[in-house]
Amino acid sequence: MDRLKAMQTFVRIVEANSFTKAAETLDLPRAALTATLKNLEAFLGVQLLQRTTRRLSLTPDGADYFQKCLEILQAVEDAESGFRGQHAIRPKGKLRIELPGAVGRHLVIPHIGGFCRDYPDIELVVSLAERMADLTQEGIDCALRVGALPDSAMIGRRLGDMQFLTCASPAYLARHGVPRTPRDLGQHRGVMHFSGRTGRPFEWDYLVGGRVFVAEPVAVIAVTDPDAYIACALQDMGLIQAARYQVRPHLASGALVEVLADTLPAPMPMSLVYPQGRMASPRVRAFAEWMAGLFRDNPDLRN
Repeated sequence: MDRLKAMQTFVRIVEANSFTKAAETLDLPRAALTATLKNLEAFLGVQLLQRTTRRLSLTPDGADYFQKCLEILQAVEDAESGFRGQHAIRPKGKLRIELPGAVGRHLVIPHIGGFCRDYPDIELVVSLAERMADLTQEGIDCALRVGALPDSAMIGRRLGDMQFLTCASPAYLARHGVPRTPRDLGQHRGVMHFSGRTGRPFEWDYLVGGRVFVAEPVAVIAVTDPDAYIACALQDMGLIQAARYQVRPHLASGALVEVLADTLPAPMPMSLVYPQGRMASPRVRAFAEWMAGLFRDNPDLRN
C-alpha cells in the first residue's frame, strides 16, 4: 500500500464528506477509494470513519489521524518545494478553479489561453457561477471572491480592487437631468442589481465627508445578471452603479456617460481564496501569480 497516496485519499474523503464527491475530484472509481480506506484502517488497526447511508463522521482516532495527515502532507510538499529551482519540473495535473460569472467571462477567460500556453501540463477545470461553493467539499483548489472575505478556514490573497462608478445613457440624462451629489439620486430612476444567491440588492454607497452615504434611487427594474444590468442602462431605463471594467467600452463610445465623477463608490477587494495548505500546490501558486499579473496590468482593478 502506498501510504502517502492513502493519506491523500483519506484527506480528500474527509474534506469532501463524501466518497462519491472525493472520487469525482480525484478521477478515481468510488470503489477504489473504499478499498484504499479499508486497507488503511486495516493497516492502522483502527476505524477512521463512521459511515452511514446519510453522512460520514470521523472517529476520535480518525480526527487525530486526519490532523497528522495534514501536517505530513504539508511537510512533504514543503520538502519537495525547497528543491524546486528554475530547472524543476513544470506544474502539472488538474486545477479546479471557480470564478464569478461576469468577472470570469470578461476579465479572465479572454486571457486564459496565455495561462494554458505558459503551463501546458496543467489541466484547467473552470466553473463560472455567482454562487459561493464550498471549496473543500467540492474539491475546488481556489476561487476568486469579490468583496470582504468572511471569517472562515479559507486563506485569501488580495489581488486588487474593483473600481466602481455611476453612469447613465445620454438620453436618460437629457430627460431627467444630471445628479450633482449622491443625495440627488433619491430623485432619480435607477436600475437595481441584486444577488441571486442572497436575494438582497447591492447598495449604492458613497464616501461623503468621510462618512458612508447610501443612496436609494427609485427602482424601475431589478436584475441579477450583470450583463442584463448594463443592457437596461443602455436602453435609457435609469442610472446604474457598475464596475468600471463593465462599462468602459460604452463610456468610450458615448453610449453611457459617467456622473458624480468626484464622488466615487467605494472599491471592492478582489481575492483568490483557497483551503489551508492548497497554496503549497505548484498549480495553485502558478495560477495565483498569473492572476496577480493579469489584474496588476488592468487599470480598473489596481490597488
